[in-house]
Formats: sequence, structure tokens, C-alpha cells
Amino acid sequence: MENKTAVIALAALAQESRLAIYRALVQAGPEGLAAGKISETTGIAPSSLSFHLKELAHANLISSRNESRFVIYTVNFSAMNDLLGFLTENCCGGNACLPVLKPICASDEEPL
Repeated sequence: MENKTAVIALAALAQESRLAIYRALVQAGPEGLAAGKISETTGIAPSSLSFHLKELAHANLISSRNESRFVIYTVNFSAMNDLLGFLTENCCGGNACLPVLKPICASDEEPL
């Protein structure tokens, strides 16, 4: 991961509403959540929610899909793992320390 990509992702998460949305989507897992359920879960008004979802999507942290009349949002687990790896790749100066986290989820698999 390039520094610029990491900065964009971290900047998207460095806002209270977007962090709440992201955490709700991580908790939901690969099934994701409809926009209305995200609003209900986080307490963010629908008028503000779309702006925050756009910012997270721009940072490639989430994606959306249409299901019937609903838009379902899901976390891009591959991007999340890349960001975590980028942040910890030089942990302990490359010495034999334990990994901070095992891989959380593969992009097309169920959570570990």
C-alpha cells in the first residue's frame, strides 16, 4: 500500500460519524447493511449518511450493491487488511515480534 492510499483511508476514518458507520459495517460482516439500517444503528440522519458513505467509498473502505429496492453497503475487508498490514509492517523494527492481528477476513470469505 502506498502512503497516499493509507492517508486517504485514515482521513476517511478520522471522523466520528464515519468511524461509527465503518464499525457498524465491520460488525455486520460480509452480508453488509442497508442504508436505512446503518442510519438506525448509528443514529446518523439519512441526509448526512449519504455524504459519509461517499467518503468511505472514495477511500475504497466500503462498497455498495443493489438488492431489490435497497442499497447494501459492505466493508472492503481486503482494503482493511492492507491498511492494518501497512500500519504494522515494520512492527518492532522487523524483529521477531508477534503479529498484531491475524488476517481478519479474506475479501470473498466468511470472517475467520
